[in-house]
Amino acid sequence: MGYPDFWGVAGYPISHSLTPRLFEIVGGVLDSGSVKTVFLEARDADEFFERAEKLEGGLWISCTSPLKNSVWKALGFEDEDGLQAVNQLVRKEGEWGVYNSDGRGFIMACRHIGVEPSGSILRIRGGGSTARSIAYSWSKEGGHIIPVRGRRALTRGPWDVSIVDDSLEADISVDLDAEAGGGGSFPLPAGRQVSISYDEDWKIDDFAVIMVAAQHLEAWKKLFSPNKIEKLPSLVELLELLEERR
Repeated sequence: MGYPDFWGVAGYPISHSLTPRLFEIVGGVLDSGSVKTVFLEARDADEFFERAEKLEGGLWISCTSPLKNSVWKALGFEDEDGLQAVNQLVRKEGEWGVYNSDGRGFIMACRHIGVEPSGSILRIRGGGSTARSIAYSWSKEGGHIIPVRGRRALTRGPWDVSIVDDSLEADISVDLDAEAGGGGSFPLPAGRQVSISYDEDWKIDDFAVIMVAAQHLEAWKKLFSPNKIEKLPSLVELLELLEERR
């Protein structure tokens, strides 16, 4: 796969998003040439596709809330993992391809800060698409899960086999009901609590920034340019380049 005519981010709110900058950084490493960066503000799938249709040519998009579930439904892709959501999309010659990198990004970010998922207990609040993706990946890596009901409960899925008693001590916790754009987290008992929400005043060692960089790299590997994996920067290298571009 070559490079698209456009790449960027879609959802709402997205003004704080680092994704367009990450596209430009990785694209620069790979010498992608001239690709136009776009911010597609959209609150639902209809609005997203209306905006996307105005862009003629190839399109790579990372989508955030509230589009992850509605876009998946609109495209009609099968759901084999119980995620019912996507956060990475490719449109080439009118055909769409999708991937969900939230869970893998969380795993990579945890390893970056020294938390190995295998055998570790994750206390997770929320039941939306990001929660399902993280629970799925955490379970696949051999980790254990303590779900905490937030606005929604974590639905049943392949991760059920990894759920443990909530009286156990969690190694790491995350509140997935925190508002986007740097919203505060509900306190969750654990050896370490992280947040996946960041704003314009982000720091390079913020877990949320590490995760968004990690899931972006994962999208390049699995969807955008799987034939160029060996040329991609490492997570450490990408974070260094991102810091330089502040």
